[in-house]
Amino acid sequence: MGFKIAVVGATGNVGREMLNILAERDFPAEEVVALASARSQGTEVSYGDKTLKVSNLENYDFSDTDICLMSAGGETSKKWSPKIGAQGCVVIDNSSAWRYDQEVPLIVPEVNPDAVEGFRKKNIIANPNCSTAQLVVALKPLHDFAKIKRVVVSTYQSVSGAGKEGMDELFTQTRAVFVADPVESKKFTKRIAFNVIPHIDSFMEDGYTKEEWKVLAETKKMLDPKIRVTCTAVRVPVFIGHSESVNIEFENEITADQARDILRDAPGCLVIDKHENGGYITPIECAGEDATYISRIREDATVENGLNLWVVSDNLRKGAALNAIQIAELLLNRGLIKPRRQTA
Repeated sequence: MGFKIAVVGATGNVGREMLNILAERDFPAEEVVALASARSQGTEVSYGDKTLKVSNLENYDFSDTDICLMSAGGETSKKWSPKIGAQGCVVIDNSSAWRYDQEVPLIVPEVNPDAVEGFRKKNIIANPNCSTAQLVVALKPLHDFAKIKRVVVSTYQSVSGAGKEGMDELFTQTRAVFVADPVESKKFTKRIAFNVIPHIDSFMEDGYTKEEWKVLAETKKMLDPKIRVTCTAVRVPVFIGHSESVNIEFENEITADQARDILRDAPGCLVIDKHENGGYITPIECAGEDATYISRIREDATVENGLNLWVVSDNLRKGAALNAIQIAELLLNRGLIKPRRQTA
């Protein structure tokens, strides 16, 4: 008997991608339920070759559901995840609501799979921020080899990170520019078409944005609290795929050639690094792909034991939906949960 899975936020970008990936990866689900708010009730969404009708989260009983993939925003997760967990269903949450709770494991399966054992405290597991997920996949094998001291990262984040509204705004503004219509900014603080915006999420007192702080805090929680991290997060006019320019300072010696070899063997990583025109990955090539792509690996001569990397990944997949389902697979593979209807 397979598992019963609920996807909350099934009508959003990430929720739809979760349904796609569950089907693609042949997740052993006997039943998949699509849930959202009352206004989306009755909407149809795809799950493999099936069509699911969306049910109202408010009326759903989780008592026989095994896993809830939650992608409905932080406020919804804060309200519902503890209630769902209390009914014995494991919540894998995609929002920032639980990432910094010490009783909730924050997991990227390629990076810190052993930490998943702590989920029983609240029956909640947190998915990291999309920018952090791809970053730590690249950093982990290098940290194991040469111990990272400091990371400086600049992100180039696609508009899909801001949801469907962000994607619609880029499309609408781009069309307006071409036909000389007025360009309106609603979702973003400035025009995103043919522009870049050095501002994602709200500003904090120290001048950093919350998005930048997330990268710092989550890297420390998952990888090593001693690593010093600084970040500048930038929104760019790309529909899907986040890119990062990463500068790393290590305690021990590591060469670019060694880094290439390490990353080629690392889980979740794919190295495309030729010193020629087009010998690197851009966001358009990573869309729809599972891997974290790494290019432009080179030594930084301005610091001792320094490297530069270019890291690209599909933010809707590895940054969100895929990682959540990999966490679910991790629970199954380690025998940490069993189908509840089988054991009833």
